[in-house]
Amino acid sequence: MRIKTQPQGRSKSLKFLLIPIALTLPAFLFFRTPSSEETVREDKVKSQLEHRTEISDVIGGIVRSNKFPETVDMQWDGKPVKAQIHLGLDKELQKEAERLLKAYKPDYAAIFMMDAVSGRVLAMSSFQKDNPNAENWNLKANFPAASVFKVVTATAAVDKAGVSPQHKINFNGGNYTLYRKNVMSDKVTKWTRAITLKEAFARSINTAFGRLSLETLHPVDINDYATRFMFNQEIPSDFPVEMGVAYVPPEKSFELTEVASGYNKTNRMSPVQGAMIAAAVANEGKMVIPYLVQNITDEQGKNLYQAETLDNGHIMTAESAVKVRELMEETVTAGTSRKSFRKLVRNKKFKTIEMGGKTGHLTAENPRGRVDWFVGYAMDESNKIAIAAVSINKEKWTVKSAELGQNMFKKYYGPIIQERMITSSGQ
Repeated sequence: MRIKTQPQGRSKSLKFLLIPIALTLPAFLFFRTPSSEETVREDKVKSQLEHRTEISDVIGGIVRSNKFPETVDMQWDGKPVKAQIHLGLDKELQKEAERLLKAYKPDYAAIFMMDAVSGRVLAMSSFQKDNPNAENWNLKANFPAASVFKVVTATAAVDKAGVSPQHKINFNGGNYTLYRKNVMSDKVTKWTRAITLKEAFARSINTAFGRLSLETLHPVDINDYATRFMFNQEIPSDFPVEMGVAYVPPEKSFELTEVASGYNKTNRMSPVQGAMIAAAVANEGKMVIPYLVQNITDEQGKNLYQAETLDNGHIMTAESAVKVRELMEETVTAGTSRKSFRKLVRNKKFKTIEMGGKTGHLTAENPRGRVDWFVGYAMDESNKIAIAAVSINKEKWTVKSAELGQNMFKKYYGPIIQERMITSSGQ
């Protein structure tokens, strides 16, 4: 099969994507020849992955340069073609993302929005104030994951350890610091405070998450869920994305509490992966792989390729996803991004839209500056979207990433809400 010609990283991604297929099959299937339906499904996955690799190889340089191709010369099924590239980007959302970054002018920034169910990329915008020709920051995994990694820890606690959002955590010390003497001590003193997991997540309390990792989780659990969220793996999209990195120490230690709370610079991710993390929570625990190219036609208009949804199966149960959404919703209503979302949350027109997210802040070296994350989702009964916005400022803040996120949510759902109002009034 041609799949063997894929680069090693892609082969590993293929193997990972096929794991959920195997896990969902009854045990007796492994003692007989797979059915024709199962074979067709696996062949479809292999074909889609192979084509995504080919597309990424051809358009990768263009997307890295922060541009989007319309026509490219390429080999398709062994024949040279002048391929017409039809992207899935939403023109209005793309315009809004570009407008926001040009208006606020942070030193560095990126916005990546995707459909949480299909994986279709809706918007991808990158900005660098001192270099309009800079590479696309959405594709780079230079950024510390910071407190966004709390999503991984919280998911492990909820899905593996059975912890509820109302679970109480005792902790000592300040809200946003992380000192060894506080987090490694289980003594209860008159200064010890108790906080629920829901509140600790929404307010991003580092010591509480450190205690959570020591009291209810094992290092292997956190490492397992980091893998499920696709850290340390290549993302098999149709455009090149740097691999997110997460190191989880093998023993319960102060270093483990740093990782669990996101209070380190070692674990890094791209905006693409950030949006995928939020999408998995919104999509009942199923993580989809983003794609940029909707379809490809030749010069005569014949369809050569059609994108299909690829996913890694359920990385958490649907019930656990609901609980993690409860944590993320608290972040925008009463947590670290409440100020950015206040007007939108209070807007009666948006009362049917559920929104959730996670912020993260940490100083980074490449690029140098203060990193500010917002990773989140918005959903109603018909639509589910996910976003990652990151901004880096050297000295002064020009915009919070949560502000970028809520603007993009408003842009997406505004026309939908308007259309529904017109329809309902017409009835």
